[in-house]
Amino acid sequence: MSDIIKVNYDGNRQTVSARKLWEFLEKPWGEFLKWFNQYKDYGFIENIDYKVFECLSDNPQGGRPSTNFEITIDMAKELAMLQKTEKGKQARQYFIELEKKWNSPELIMARALKMADNKILSLESVIIEKESKIKELIPAAEFGNTVGNCQDAILIRDFAKLLANDGITIGQDGLFDWLHIKNYIYKDKFKYKNPWRPYQQFVNQGLFRVKETPISTTNHGDKINITIKITGKGQKYFYEKLKEAVS
Repeated sequence: MSDIIKVNYDGNRQTVSARKLWEFLEKPWGEFLKWFNQYKDYGFIENIDYKVFECLSDNPQGGRPSTNFEITIDMAKELAMLQKTEKGKQARQYFIELEKKWNSPELIMARALKMADNKILSLESVIIEKESKIKELIPAAEFGNTVGNCQDAILIRDFAKLLANDGITIGQDGLFDWLHIKNYIYKDKFKYKNPWRPYQQFVNQGLFRVKETPISTTNHGDKINITIKITGKGQKYFYEKLKEAVS
């Protein structure tokens, strides 16, 4: 039997357009909605046996979309049988044949294979997404391993060199400027040569270490030379911040 009414596939079931069935049945009752509403309460349940949708294609003259219903094959069989016409009999037989094919071992296996393929594609998509995230994290992880193995804090100029090896070419002066702009360090105007000094809160957090070295000068007497270093924890922290800034 030829495909007298187009069949749609919604998940794991077959459905047809109620309006197309009505047209095949030669438009009983003269009005589609009047016909459908007459029968929809014969034990049929919305969103189980049928779904309502609006369709522009069913209204060739334009204007507001027309109401249509996507109905299951079981519902379509019953609607066809209720017409008690030759067309109704023909439609019902058509739907019975559809069910036989749908439940054949070949089509059951085909649907199972399709579901398996879709599952595989879904899993592959998840794997690709995770691999992409891992690739993004590898540089940070490798850098973290490098600085994490450092037992001693390092000078800012040495940290700038490490950053350059990882593609962040900010340079020593640029790094000092960035730390100053971001309010991690400041110029201590009350100390010899106005040295850079980290704010105490960041020292407390373990991002910096401050080394104070007594020195004797000819013109200024005994002074304290201030040297700041970035700890391993600080290196990881600032690397992540700088990576975000340049990305």
